[in-house]
Amino acid sequence: MRAYGFTMASDLEQARECFERRAWCDAYDALSCADKSTRLEAKDLARLATAAYLSGRDAEFLRIHERLHRVLADATDRTGAARSAFWLALTFVIQGDTGQSSAWTTRGQRLIEEHDCVERGYLLLPVAELQLRNGEVHMAQTTLGHAAMIGERFADADLTAAARHGQGRALIDLGDIPAGLRRLDEAMLAVVAGELSPIMTGLMYCSVIMVCRDVYALDRAREWTSAFSRVCEQEPGMVAFTGACLVHRAEIMQLQGAWPDSLTEACRACERALRADRKPPGAALYQQAEIHRLCGEFSKAEEAYRAASELGCEPQPGLALLRLAQGRRDAACAAIRRLIGATSDRLQRARLLPAHVEIMLAAGDAAEAQRARDELAALAQAFDADVLRAVVAQVDGAIAIAAGRAEAALEPLRLAFELWQRLAAPYEAARVRVLIGNACRAMGDTEAAELEHGAAKSTFARLGAAPDLARFDAPVVREHRSGHPLTPRELHVLRLIATGRTNKEIAQELRLSERTIDRHVSNMLGKLDVQSRAAATAYAFNHKLF
Repeated sequence: MRAYGFTMASDLEQARECFERRAWCDAYDALSCADKSTRLEAKDLARLATAAYLSGRDAEFLRIHERLHRVLADATDRTGAARSAFWLALTFVIQGDTGQSSAWTTRGQRLIEEHDCVERGYLLLPVAELQLRNGEVHMAQTTLGHAAMIGERFADADLTAAARHGQGRALIDLGDIPAGLRRLDEAMLAVVAGELSPIMTGLMYCSVIMVCRDVYALDRAREWTSAFSRVCEQEPGMVAFTGACLVHRAEIMQLQGAWPDSLTEACRACERALRADRKPPGAALYQQAEIHRLCGEFSKAEEAYRAASELGCEPQPGLALLRLAQGRRDAACAAIRRLIGATSDRLQRARLLPAHVEIMLAAGDAAEAQRARDELAALAQAFDADVLRAVVAQVDGAIAIAAGRAEAALEPLRLAFELWQRLAAPYEAARVRVLIGNACRAMGDTEAAELEHGAAKSTFARLGAAPDLARFDAPVVREHRSGHPLTPRELHVLRLIATGRTNKEIAQELRLSERTIDRHVSNMLGKLDVQSRAAATAYAFNHKLF
């Protein structure tokens, strides 16, 4: 008996109650506390391991499962020890530690070599995962087929769903994307129906989202993310997503126009890595930079792109688009051309080509933009992806406008708008409306142009897309013989503002007081008749003051 009349038994019951209601953080804390007073038995150790994983404690999950394996092996519970070996093997292979994964798989298989049990199927999963990662796709298909049969024979939902999911990935690797996506849908149906265990639920969702992102099935990823969000609402304590999974969720949220939520997810990926005593994923910092760039927070974007690069993540094409937004077209062209020239993988090229087209059109290189467009069209057909089809139609319209063929631009632009609307991508749809308005204005229909531009402005304002909004506010002002109303010093300050520097940073660079820079900025905004630094940057960009 302890102080205040509470017993160890009552504490353990409370911990189990937290686990049953899926309050994973509370369950982990309570079970850990109970474990310090008396060593937990196998079932409670398994609960502690699950709570550790689902509250984002990866290292603890491994440590507890190693201990659980020893406890079960000592108790001659061979199937239980094999199941624990499976979780260790799968986790290690996902983390890229193939040596430890293979060792645990071998140990688990040896434990049950004379037993006909469902664990035989589970231990095939890390084997298949390693085969897929090594490009041994046909071997993986065979392995996963055996795992699926065992799962069905034992009516084990987790094993069956995981095997079907793996088969889907194999089909996609072999080029049969539609059939592969149908298998992934089957796995996700079990996820959102609540048929799987909590850990397998998270694993299946994360992997499906990653695959959908890789093959540009973003409409599917969006639909499953929306469905999975309802699962998360029932388990607010579940944070067991990998860093990559959180980044891909952030990308989907960005597409949907939920930019603050996207930034939050990307920050969570970094926080989770730090909690696990790992470096933050570079892709998460890249995603943060993307949101800052779209919002016109250029200094923050530049810092995040550089941080991503330091962690080994290629900061392109976002950094090139940032340079374009800052008016540094030569830097943008050099960066995107270098990357396109050095990239052969089709999926990676599909990711780079839209930015390549945009930058080439801004630079006036219609021929290179057309070549990039043609390659995009071939990839859109190969992947059967509405996202890429929308980009191609948008590019067709932009190229037609640049060539002075405004009437020819309207049909592809309307198609692009419909596709972006179907994909629930408000920012991309608004950018298309800007182009439609430009085409209407070129054809003399100013009323239609104003309607399209007005709708686009409303969307940009709602999203917080300051640079896009500022382009509408770039004024027509009385210009000096130099082509603008600014003094040389004010022009220098404007160019530095366009690079994302703060007044304090500009003052340090020019070796002037911050108060002097404040005065220059105020005078500059007044002369240009604009209300913000973003609008001044848009003016400089539109008037080619760089």
